[in-house]
Amino acid sequence: MLAGAWSQVHAQSDRWQQRVKYTMDVKVDAPANQFKGQQHLEYFNNSPDTLKRVFYHLYWNAFQPNSMMDVRSRELGKILLGKDKKGNDRYDWDARVRDRISKLTPDEIGYQKIISLKKDGKPQSYKVVETILVVELDKPIMPHSKVVFDMEFESQVPVQIRRSGRTNSEGVDFSMAQWYPKMCEYDYEGWHPTPYIAREFYGVWGDYDVKITMDKKYVIAGTGYLQNPNEIGYGYEAPGTKVNRPAGDKMTWHFVAPNVHDFVWAADPDYKHITQKVDGFTAHFFYIENDKTRETWPQLAKMIPAAYDYIKVHYGPYPYKQYSFIQGGDGGMEYPMATLIMGNGTMSGLYGVAMHEWMHSWYQGMLATNESLYPWMDEGFTTFAENNVIYNTIDSLKGRNPQAGEYDGYFALANSKYEEPASTHADHYNTNYGYSLTAYSKGAVFLEQLGYVIGAKNRDNGLLRYYNEWRFKHPNANDFIRVMEKESGIMLDWYKQYFINSTKHIDYGIDSVYANGNKTIVRLRKIGLMPMPIDLMVTSKQNNKLLHYIPLSIMFGEKPNENPSIRRVVDNVWYWTNPTYEVEINMPLTEIKKLEIDPSERMADMDRSNNTVVF
Repeated sequence: MLAGAWSQVHAQSDRWQQRVKYTMDVKVDAPANQFKGQQHLEYFNNSPDTLKRVFYHLYWNAFQPNSMMDVRSRELGKILLGKDKKGNDRYDWDARVRDRISKLTPDEIGYQKIISLKKDGKPQSYKVVETILVVELDKPIMPHSKVVFDMEFESQVPVQIRRSGRTNSEGVDFSMAQWYPKMCEYDYEGWHPTPYIAREFYGVWGDYDVKITMDKKYVIAGTGYLQNPNEIGYGYEAPGTKVNRPAGDKMTWHFVAPNVHDFVWAADPDYKHITQKVDGFTAHFFYIENDKTRETWPQLAKMIPAAYDYIKVHYGPYPYKQYSFIQGGDGGMEYPMATLIMGNGTMSGLYGVAMHEWMHSWYQGMLATNESLYPWMDEGFTTFAENNVIYNTIDSLKGRNPQAGEYDGYFALANSKYEEPASTHADHYNTNYGYSLTAYSKGAVFLEQLGYVIGAKNRDNGLLRYYNEWRFKHPNANDFIRVMEKESGIMLDWYKQYFINSTKHIDYGIDSVYANGNKTIVRLRKIGLMPMPIDLMVTSKQNNKLLHYIPLSIMFGEKPNENPSIRRVVDNVWYWTNPTYEVEINMPLTEIKKLEIDPSERMADMDRSNNTVVF
């Protein structure tokens, strides 16, 4: 199904994409925390370019003292952000990493060593630049051709510090993320051999066929469809089926995953495995049972169908046949068809992180922008969707503003000295603080505020259009903006330029109000440097409402009336060069009770104290 679906959606776009097909066989020595692997990689160069070299990621080499990740974390940890609530100095640490890598011993570090590498049967020369393998090809890969790489490698699983590793804080033996040598992406912008410093990922679409051999006592969860469930058991087998495990103390798990850009797995002998049928697929849950998880994880399973009912309508259907929620992360980390999450928390905490990571299946798993270049499109869009899912599926939260916390985060960022343009590369932010609030909160505000600019219905329809047009194609920021322009008929390049590519802020105020016969003149002032269209709500003393809508000139269009029950007057455009604008209200000043800019509070106005005048 998915291979055909990929061919169909791929045909809709003239943007070429590389393609991979991995076949991997891994032998795990669990007591030694090591494994050996063989990788057969078919690489399809669908580009018009001749490739003279290729690059692989070797992520686990980051978990060694004095690595780039180690040094970067310790350097950022020297930045004093201020005081915490208890009055203690607050430094810009990534709390999960801190200086822990610098203290790893040789049997605790991670590594990925290449034993041999051949292309089309011939050995290739290569060098390791920490987390990047640079391969100088004996013969170039010609445009529109396929080559085959065969690799032997061996790895040591690091103590879990960030996303991957062994024996995490919740007692899970193996969280196997970024665990294999992975071909870097090559696209219309060239190669992306991004060193593993801390944050985001970008991968080539393809198919995975993975065999993992390890001690029989382990239960494995991960990306893909298990091909030998009745031989494995542990809850994978069909109901009523007799499990026939092979003789010996080891067992091979065989997974196949079509049309994904990564593969994750985790293993623990104490995993409890339960399933939940959802509309068109099966959700799997793997957790270590204790007094907390015994109630929360089965409850999480029961909540998934209702969550998916909302997700499918608003963000598009989930196209795979399974998804796995796996206890084993340092908070939460998303991968195709699976996530690693912390599992010992409260029910609300578990549901929250589960929804966030699951929504990554849309904005990282299927749409898969280059997260390093556009973290706000991944984390921000995911946060926006997560909040909407939670606030529309939990009865006690319904009716509240799902994005209120994200606005608070953005305002804190904008009022700090740590804000940088959201177009900054994820690894190159000056602070962890600035990155986090920009990618997550400002990215979510971007979408909520977009609803103010073009209308929430246009925005929501545009998100479905974005999903349908760009899934499995690595869209960029301009691709998203063009979708929203087509959906709304409004020009939006200015919105991206101001809100994403700069740190200019929005601040509008009511400057003055005066009578003009039987009419009222309201002078508005643009105080901040970012221009916006304006909703000005007029409330009469009889509590009748009238909305004056002032389009921004460079929108070359106007949003529809979002609330037809309130009469709306569309005024002339406001030219962004003009600091003031006068609105003529066909009502005597003596009859006006209240004037308010942006009553919906979706505009990220830095100072709302001057937005309202009450008479």
